[in-house]
Amino acid sequence: MRRIQEIVEETFAVSGAPNIGDFFPALRWVDRLRGVEAALVNLQTRRDAFVSALIDDHRRTRNAGGRYIEKKGVIDVLTEHQEADPGYYTDTVVKGIVLVLLTAGTDTSALTTEWAMALLVKHPECVVKETLRLCPVGPIIPAHEAMEDCTIWDAPEEFRPERLLDRDAVTTPMLPFGLGRRRCPGEALAMRLFSLTMAALVQCFEWDVGEGDTIDMAEGGGLTMPMATPLATVCRPREFVKSVLSAST
Repeated sequence: MRRIQEIVEETFAVSGAPNIGDFFPALRWVDRLRGVEAALVNLQTRRDAFVSALIDDHRRTRNAGGRYIEKKGVIDVLTEHQEADPGYYTDTVVKGIVLVLLTAGTDTSALTTEWAMALLVKHPECVVKETLRLCPVGPIIPAHEAMEDCTIWDAPEEFRPERLLDRDAVTTPMLPFGLGRRRCPGEALAMRLFSLTMAALVQCFEWDVGEGDTIDMAEGGGLTMPMATPLATVCRPREFVKSVLSAST
């Protein structure tokens, strides 16, 4: 798990690094001097080696135990599909699917939860959609304006969850997951996972800012926009949680 975490964190850190060549192709040589391309190549080499080893390990386990596996994982299912249709499910396709599953919904969901808890402690009326609007963990996905100020929302830099309560007044669609054909396919899963996680944290614990009574809301670097200073709060289990834990011991 530690290796997966390191790969995921480095993936978003390297992918979110400024790449001058994307904006000014004539200056792509600057990125080579800065080591941006080398970092991407090195990262992809290590990611490919990790996923290949993971798939090979599942194949060895499957071959040693026979074709029948009582509890199948995603890799086991993909391996079966590859045996049935090797022309379509090539090693590249299988590795790509596994890599997406490992990276696409891990750092994003965790960071959204962290931002939401920071906003929740500062503003008890926090809601999921306002968190995603104010602190999108994939800021390159939504439609954006490069040269003009956005005028879709009033006071866009302020946290106002009440702006989303009147459904008739809200005509702007939620954009954190993008729009159209390139919309994030994991939107439904992400919203349910995030909402259930937040509900469990609020239901089972009482939260407080802790020492200093302040939370640093500054944004860090990287593709998924983590908090510059990791969130540190004080949580106390609610009485019913204490009762459940004491009864189980």
